Amino acid sequence: MPLLWALLALGWLRRGSTVYLQPQLASVTFATNNPTLTTVALEKPLCMFDGSEPLSGAYEVYLYVMVDSASSRNASVQDSSGTPLSSTFRHTQGGKTGPYKAAAFDLTPCSDLPSLDAVGDVSQASEILNAYLVRVGNNGTCLWDPNFQGLCNPPLSAATEYRFKYVLVNMSTGLVQDQTLWSDPIRTNRPAPYAAIDTWPGRRSGCMIVITAILGSLPFFLLVAFAGAIVLSFVDMGSSDGETTHDSQITQEAVPKSLGTSETSYTSVNRGPPLDRAEVYSSKLQD
Repeated sequence: MPLLWALLALGWLRRGSTVYLQPQLASVTFATNNPTLTTVALEKPLCMFDGSEPLSGAYEVYLYVMVDSASSRNASVQDSSGTPLSSTFRHTQGGKTGPYKAAAFDLTPCSDLPSLDAVGDVSQASEILNAYLVRVGNNGTCLWDPNFQGLCNPPLSAATEYRFKYVLVNMSTGLVQDQTLWSDPIRTNRPAPYAAIDTWPGRRSGCMIVITAILGSLPFFLLVAFAGAIVLSFVDMGSSDGETTHDSQITQEAVPKSLGTSETSYTSVNRGPPLDRAEVYSSKLQD
């Protein structure tokens, strides 16, 4: 994508000296929900400080934030010697008493910017967004983490107007080389009141209503099925106890024959339940 198109999309239109430029909200192409309750995404000052001629040496860009007030437009971010302020979020009560440094990043040369043609590639989207955008208020733990090292960029206050300023710092001298104007007031979103949240099921889709009805009645059917299984188990146990079994065994016992015989007689005995008339049959062989 041509560099001119990228500059137009990002809103950085040069109007003479860089001192007349202001930080801008990120384009909706890159940040659809911006600002949020506690964050603001801004476009980085690409090809702004080094647009006319390349800069030699090491440079960084500092981003300062301040709550909008009557004096915020003229607030200074450097001391009398030209050294940039090192004030923090905590020292300025979140930007209420003065500007604080929220972010710092290297100045990327225009020739090294990633192509916007690959912004749809998931594997490169994060790298491209980091190159073109900076988000204020995206660190929610730095204020409470005693081991945090680095520049703290805590969440902003909801429904509050802020101003932003970029400052170019020469790292060799530690002095301010150039800076932008303070931005126009940018207001973070206001939380939606509870009364405004629509919970009426009539505005839900038909599919959601059907799913809700099924999930609501499912526990009842499971309980009925469980109770039925218990009842059937007791019925099966009662029927098994009422069954009667009859065992009948017939054995043959050897009965000794009287003396003088050489064969053995067998008697059939019924060991089943007692009969009214028990009969015993004996068979003897005659010599």
